[in-house]
Amino acid sequence: MIHSARILQAARVGISLGFMQVRNTTVRWGSVAQILHWLIVALIIVQVILALMAAQLHGMPKLAMLARHKSVGITILMLAVVRLLWRLVNPTPPLPLTLKPYERFLANFTHAALYFLIFAMPLTGWIMTSARGFPVSWFNLFQLPDLVAKNRPLYEAMVETHEALAWTLGAVALLHLLGALKHHFVMKDTVLRRMLPFSKIP
Repeated sequence: MIHSARILQAARVGISLGFMQVRNTTVRWGSVAQILHWLIVALIIVQVILALMAAQLHGMPKLAMLARHKSVGITILMLAVVRLLWRLVNPTPPLPLTLKPYERFLANFTHAALYFLIFAMPLTGWIMTSARGFPVSWFNLFQLPDLVAKNRPLYEAMVETHEALAWTLGAVALLHLLGALKHHFVMKDTVLRRMLPFSKIP
């Protein structure tokens, strides 16, 4: 009985800390949403590193690094689909009522822009590769179909678009980060903590 009581108490503590709450609530993001969020963030950082490394290489080493970059991009795209579907069937923690209209607009804008960019980046990379006539595979496990036929002008347009989207994603992600830090350190609300695993929210 004592052992069972301790297990039940530990489970209640876990739920209060957020790492056993699978679904979202009106108070915090659930563990699935948190995992998807931070995994995508980590993979985007990996993408930046791979792109910078590829820029320093030539020949087959560069192609191999770009192949990894494409595989990670496809992984981000798949995770983004899962995250969007999960968001559609789960409640979304609302923004604090204390936000001013412009702050609420910026919060909604950055979220919508991040979703758009997380989809647009891998898709433009996929189109770019197809237009160049190169195959897109996922870690050499299987090859994905070409989205478009070989087309040099389209390839060149997608190169510029992909680069522009990368800079835009960096700017919007920075805005999102600064907003989260403002909520935590200046406004002292729960906006950041409700996306952090193991954080306790009253």
